[in-house]
Amino acid sequence: MVGYKPGLVNLSPAEVALAGSVSGFVTRAVVSPLDLLKIRFQLQVENITRHGASGGKYQGLVQAVRTVWAEEGLSAFWKGHVPAQLLSVSFGCVQFVAFEVLTELAYKRLQYDTSSPGLHFTCGGMSACAATLTCQPLDMLRTRFASQGEPRVYHGLRHAVSKIYHHDGMLGFYRGLAPTLVAVFPYAGMQFSLYTFFTQLYKALRTSPHSNEGVMQSVLCGALAGMISKTLTYPFDLIKKRLQVQSFQEARSHFGQVKEYRGAIHCALCIAAEEGQSGLFKGLTPSLLKAAVATGLTFSTYELTCRFMRTIKGN
Repeated sequence: MVGYKPGLVNLSPAEVALAGSVSGFVTRAVVSPLDLLKIRFQLQVENITRHGASGGKYQGLVQAVRTVWAEEGLSAFWKGHVPAQLLSVSFGCVQFVAFEVLTELAYKRLQYDTSSPGLHFTCGGMSACAATLTCQPLDMLRTRFASQGEPRVYHGLRHAVSKIYHHDGMLGFYRGLAPTLVAVFPYAGMQFSLYTFFTQLYKALRTSPHSNEGVMQSVLCGALAGMISKTLTYPFDLIKKRLQVQSFQEARSHFGQVKEYRGAIHCALCIAAEEGQSGLFKGLTPSLLKAAVATGLTFSTYELTCRFMRTIKGN
């Protein structure tokens, strides 16, 4: 991370924003299919079983892939890709700029060690909250597009924005914001702090102390950080998705049961009572795959882009 060595970065906020945006763009293009599958599993009220005893539409990862492909075509795995890309680019931009600003501030004003996992937990969580507040409407749109089947309720980004605004007003774009903020602080905080921890551990255990830090280190450390963080905060993400598709029954009816929730706590209680404790972890498998790939790509692409820009500047 750039924040590891304050004073040696020599990158402007605009350059950090560009690196974060590139990171988000590359990551989203790769993980969109896993994200769609995760969302479909999260929104299914019926149990997810390989034998289909519960009558659920999706009964496992392989079966879900086949079903989506057969019913909606290959392009369905990138449904909502435009708002998803806008979300990823914007989120990456805001998050990394905020993170670098906060770590630099902590170093210059408070003399904190910027290689400390604890500091990275705090700065990472705060930067993710800033990015979430900025990008929540795009996350809402991404979820709606990924959750709808055929025939489509939303025919494009403009149509979706108009319909949501007409039905729910501006607040409709911020459905699920509370559980999102509750989850994103520890999730992002753990991502940054665990990435720092695993990076330091990797360097301590490597056989050649003079070997160059490579992409593999960033990918491996990022993947581990992403999987652990996602597992510990996963129920909040599922609750957020359930709330984001409220008042969207017309696009969900042929997927199975549709539930109405009065808020995040009511949603959590209903899921636990009706679907069991495991219901709060529906879609965890594709989510962990996505978290591993996404976090690894996010950190490695960000660092590679920063190194490239520093090389161009001759630093």
